[in-house]
Amino acid sequence: MLKIQDLVVKYGGITAVDGISLEIGQGETVALIGANGAGKSTTLQAVSSLVKIASGKIFFEGKDITKAGADAIVKMGLVHVPEGRQIFTRLSVEDNLRMGAYLSKDKKRDEKNREWVMDLFPILRERARQVAGTLSGGEQQMLAIGRALMSNPKMLLLDEPSMGLSPIITQQVFQVLRKLKEEGITIFLIEQNAYDALEISERAYIMESGRITLSDRSDVLISDERVKDAYLGGAV
Repeated sequence: MLKIQDLVVKYGGITAVDGISLEIGQGETVALIGANGAGKSTTLQAVSSLVKIASGKIFFEGKDITKAGADAIVKMGLVHVPEGRQIFTRLSVEDNLRMGAYLSKDKKRDEKNREWVMDLFPILRERARQVAGTLSGGEQQMLAIGRALMSNPKMLLLDEPSMGLSPIITQQVFQVLRKLKEEGITIFLIEQNAYDALEISERAYIMESGRITLSDRSDVLISDERVKDAYLGGAV
């Protein structure tokens, strides 16, 4: 469904992503794991056309989207939930969700999606009229994911959804991601919380200093001594 081929992204003289290639099939949840500064977020931003690509190709559903604009990519059904949530803090929860459906002309589907999101995240129903900036960090993350779901995505790009969240809230977020998997939504997950990322994904890639250094089924990687030592505290 998504194919990245020999992707290179540079910031000035610094190479942030150094010739990586990866693939994600329809219905899969695939994780990209690595330390801060490994190039994970830059990879997602390149897919979403938020940063300039130095070289390489990106394909979505067989179509070359390397030079497509960010708005065109969203219209294709490829939707990005950015690191740091980036909700509209001065708008209500309800209005944030409406913004997620701004490209839609199907009001009935929008209402159906709204109810679906509210069922996934019941706290958003309770907070519907509350100003989004007054939500807790966990509630804001739920809102960011809910806003993305309002666009009826074919594929979600999730950038560090557990960042800054308590362990309890992190587990609530990952429970929702499991439900989305069951509904057949393809997920590309960027996550520092390696254990949860490997638990929820079918496959994973390990990224270090802009390069993919390891890839395999997640159940294999979670038992790999190199992954244990580097990302799982030495034991599972």
